[in-house]
Amino acid sequence: MKSALDTRRSANPALGIAVFLLIAVAGLFYVKWSPYYNRAWVAADSHSIGNSILMGTADSPPPPSLGAALDYALAYGKAIWQAMVLGLLLGSAVQALLPRRWIARALGGTGLGSVVAGGLMSLPGMMCTCCAAPVVAGLRKCQAAPGSAVAFWLGNSVLNPATLVFMGFVLGWQWSALRLALGVVLVFGLGWLLNRMSAASGRTVDAAPMQALSAQAAAAEDDHPFKRWAAIFARMTLRLVPEYIVLVLLLGAARAWLFPHISADVDNHLWWIAGLAVAGALFVIPTAGEVPIIQAMLALGMAAGPAAALLMTLPPISLPSLAMLAGSFRRVELATVFIGVVATGLVAAGVAIALGF
Repeated sequence: MKSALDTRRSANPALGIAVFLLIAVAGLFYVKWSPYYNRAWVAADSHSIGNSILMGTADSPPPPSLGAALDYALAYGKAIWQAMVLGLLLGSAVQALLPRRWIARALGGTGLGSVVAGGLMSLPGMMCTCCAAPVVAGLRKCQAAPGSAVAFWLGNSVLNPATLVFMGFVLGWQWSALRLALGVVLVFGLGWLLNRMSAASGRTVDAAPMQALSAQAAAAEDDHPFKRWAAIFARMTLRLVPEYIVLVLLLGAARAWLFPHISADVDNHLWWIAGLAVAGALFVIPTAGEVPIIQAMLALGMAAGPAAALLMTLPPISLPSLAMLAGSFRRVELATVFIGVVATGLVAAGVAIALGF
């Protein structure tokens, strides 16, 4: 006969799963689904979703300064703070409220199946790269394979259905088709590659973090799952948010160095394409922020090649999100993601030039 403690523990998983689903559905509806539904109608009517967060209505970002850093950080923070809170809640809840064996079973394999599962799970999220990072960190703590975790990470922004709709109404449906086609290759191709690298090395997670996690789990075996959730949420917030804020401030100040004066001089030369592809992979933007940025740059005369490179490199990763996940992946894995994103930007530029965008 079960003790009262055993009975309580056996009931906890169902309650935890229910709470996780409630937070996920209600949070995504409030932060993402409902606002984006309304925004799609705005995009259809006005063929715009707002000004470029990078430079507003000017033809270049402001010079590097403390004011430029604070202005960008405030504008960016206003756009993403709700999604970041939701990402931290879900990233901590994944570790405390969901059965770890479920995550390991669905996302822990090193084959293509777990990559596809990770990519498909990302579609309802529609998070920017930094807001998805806490969830990715939580999945990795629960033994999700590198490839499936990366597919979830990149899929949130690159395959975002709302962004594809905004892009079609604002930039043209050929841009949406380019993003979707190369996005599928990027998300699932990079995920597959990382899983192959993981299988070759014989490991899916770093030993040190998993040993620390096992020690924490053993120490907290008798804790209530919601107590663990609160503790993990606090740890993630204190660890991720400060460095995130500092990097956003630095990037906000460095806008003028990453993105120089935009005009017809920014043509289809390889130098411009490669430089903006790298800058796009480092810079941080809110969800769908690339759409008004590219719209403004095209209006100022920038060629299609650099614009296509930014289309593929601005959303999926950024310097802050790479830093946030530095403890969740090996350096070679993050380097592979960075190189893969930049390479996809170069391919996108070539396709856009060849098709006469």
